[in-house]
Amino acid sequence: MAEINQAGPAFPLTRLRRNRKTKWARELTKETFLSPQDLIWPIFVQEGENLEEHVPSMPGVVRYSSDRLVDAVAEAADLGISAVAIFPYLNPDLRDSIGSMATKSDNLVCRAIERVKAQNLNIGIQCDVALDPFTSHGHDGLLDSDGEILNDETVEILCQQALVQANAGCDIISPSDMMDGRVGEIRRTLDKNNFNNVQIMSYSAKYASSFYGPFRDALGSTATLAEGSKATYQMDPRNSDEAMREIALDIAEGADMIMIKPGLPYLDIIYRTKQQFGVPTYGYQVSGEYSMIKAAVNNGWMNHDSCIIESLIAFKRAGANGILTYFALDAARLLKGCS
Repeated sequence: MAEINQAGPAFPLTRLRRNRKTKWARELTKETFLSPQDLIWPIFVQEGENLEEHVPSMPGVVRYSSDRLVDAVAEAADLGISAVAIFPYLNPDLRDSIGSMATKSDNLVCRAIERVKAQNLNIGIQCDVALDPFTSHGHDGLLDSDGEILNDETVEILCQQALVQANAGCDIISPSDMMDGRVGEIRRTLDKNNFNNVQIMSYSAKYASSFYGPFRDALGSTATLAEGSKATYQMDPRNSDEAMREIALDIAEGADMIMIKPGLPYLDIIYRTKQQFGVPTYGYQVSGEYSMIKAAVNNGWMNHDSCIIESLIAFKRAGANGILTYFALDAARLLKGCS
């Protein structure tokens, strides 16, 4: 008699390969589902008209002028992608030590939001709340005379930044700065100004990672940040329990959704978050992850399409409700082609 265990009867009564023998059998027994609706596309905007500037360290990624941005977002909407996350590339002469452009209602981000919103596209708009695209030093917050990040003073500025973005039409505010207490203060500011329906997707566990390099190139903060470290406010990659504390605090402060960044190296954090809190949870497949896959593909070492889909399925299998990924358009086209 075959031995009974938790997996069911032992071999030869159980042959798991029976469920893998054909494509239709594999489709019937799949556990993880991925669709274009699971995707958020990070997209870069710059000043000017009729411009598409390629980012060398991110093959296939471009910075769009706002008119071209509208066309790109329309394509994403047509593909069924749920939202776009707009990031600005600011001219260096507009950056200063306090990131003053971040709180101006006519800044590059706000004008891009308004231009996209005017098209009435069926897609959400998400924007980061952080000062690094706007500061001359490349940090996410204000610095004191000793170069230390000022937490509470930075939070005051972030609230103003969130307010101008919400007023421009942003649907999802995403604090990415990792200052203590910023989610609660931003929530109170939005509610006080009748933006109680604007969602907050907090970068609750954003690690001080080496995988952000190409993004900083796209944002134009590599040179300004130089050798500066963000380790005093972004999380230590060695810590997991601390991430759960950060997430618990953000939920208590009013975050509607939680983000983990980076993605693939931190799937354990995504899994723990979903298991422990059961809240809408998202992973960010960051620029370094994107560029590594692209480099391997461009060298002929890996298959482009299958690697994209497999990497995104890993997020869903870990428990993510959705993924921010620069592969969003490619993945959505592949998924729609398979449906």
